[in-house]
Amino acid sequence: MSPAEQELVTRSARNGWLLSAPALVVLTLAAVGPLLIVVVYSFLLPGKYGNVVWGFSLDAWSGILYTRDIFDGTLALADAHLSIFWRSVKLSILTTIFTFVVGFPTAWFIATRPQKARAMWLFLITIPFWTNLLIRTFAINEIIRNEGLLNSTLIKLGLITQPIEMIYTDGAVFVGMTYVYLPLMVLPLFAAIDRFDMRLMEAAYDLYASPMQVLRRVIMPVVKPGIVAGSILVFVPSLGAYVTPRLLGGGKNMMIGNFIELQFGQGRNWPLGASLSVTLLIVVTGALLIYVRYANREAGNGQ
Repeated sequence: MSPAEQELVTRSARNGWLLSAPALVVLTLAAVGPLLIVVVYSFLLPGKYGNVVWGFSLDAWSGILYTRDIFDGTLALADAHLSIFWRSVKLSILTTIFTFVVGFPTAWFIATRPQKARAMWLFLITIPFWTNLLIRTFAINEIIRNEGLLNSTLIKLGLITQPIEMIYTDGAVFVGMTYVYLPLMVLPLFAAIDRFDMRLMEAAYDLYASPMQVLRRVIMPVVKPGIVAGSILVFVPSLGAYVTPRLLGGGKNMMIGNFIELQFGQGRNWPLGASLSVTLLIVVTGALLIYVRYANREAGNGQ
């Protein structure tokens, strides 16, 4: 490369950085700045009426797993905290699995329709995104509550005599999150299946493979990037969900998002809320890094 060409490349790169500088400043102030405040707060002491006391402490981080007795100061395992963590992870994993079980046949059905019909089916899948999350959650509430549509229908059909208690349970939260996040699983799966070469399936059948073998050894490996992408898109927001567990789970079936809000609100323990927020961020970042590493490895194998 000649000196003139090298100077042109350097100037182009400098101009690119200058053009992107306003966006970088906005991102730094709007994203990195608040995150740094939360990290700093996690190492401070809680104030009596909220806010923080400027004194270094690791109590907020130890408070994630342990609680201190108010009388003798001894530490004990925070069973309530661990129960909330376990409920959050359990419901997020179950939501991810069930959305895949329902979403994969749905995505396959859409991808195998004629080209003109696909647009209509994808339009129907994306319709829920046109409605606010709060309204969609209230809709689920109206269906599964004691006097809701489901119980009323079952009683009129004579199948039950008393309403089934579904609201304010883990099952209600699971149903709500599955409904809310199902499109996030269907769309990546559709994109992966749409690129699938159906001749591979025909070749597998010609070699006397059973339907289960075709699914496990031919279809799944090819659409695996869509499965991973959909799982990440469902697991990450469901792990930090707030609205759906708040409305369908009630106060006794909270998840980690509700627990964090409680510390900044009624709990008046901002450092603990900050440490919980950073912990949730670390878990989500770890999941995203796993996905990026997997995606890069798949891209390398494709080359």
